[in-house]
Amino acid sequence: MLRCLALLLLLLTTEAFAMNEEPGPNGAAAPTTETLTLGGGCFWCVEAVYAEIRGVNRVESGYSGGTLADPTYEQVSSGRTGHAEVVQITFDPRVVSRDTLLRAFFTIHDPTTPDRQGNDVGPQYRSIAFYRDEAQKAAIERAIRETADSREWNGAIVTQVEPFKVFYKAENYHQEYFKLHGEQPYCQLVVAPKIAKFRKRFHDLLKS
Repeated sequence: MLRCLALLLLLLTTEAFAMNEEPGPNGAAAPTTETLTLGGGCFWCVEAVYAEIRGVNRVESGYSGGTLADPTYEQVSSGRTGHAEVVQITFDPRVVSRDTLLRAFFTIHDPTTPDRQGNDVGPQYRSIAFYRDEAQKAAIERAIRETADSREWNGAIVTQVEPFKVFYKAENYHQEYFKLHGEQPYCQLVVAPKIAKFRKRFHDLLKS
């Protein structure tokens, strides 16, 4: 009898892992991955930060929020597609929470400057967060309130909060740009300081 029960438990556990889920509270299945899509200026900067966080499985640079299908970088850079430069972050919520990733987001970019991050100007650089369900929407709105209350930034938070529709992955040469081209002047002058700020503030989140 005990051997039968053990075998049944093993089969149920194997099935849960095969579905990329594990038993949650009260026996409900809890997902082991979640995805956030965020825009905070140049995607090279944002991608480089999230790639360092323990529990983040994948970060991709791309475009979202506009109307043009399969846009190119040149088209998005024109500011006429409606798309913003974004990163799509796939993470394990058992290792790093959604709230933590959103706190990092509102630390590494200025959410008070509409259509601008530093010298990068245009609607493609706007602060924007896309939600996939009501839980993500509530988390984003809570992070905005907490950021405003902290007075970390001067001025009102202008981050747009919109339902997620579609993500277009950017060209291959944009992926892992800082990792591959960290010596470039833009990376040294713009990306590196953001990473340094993140590492100092969130050193306990680093993968290594």
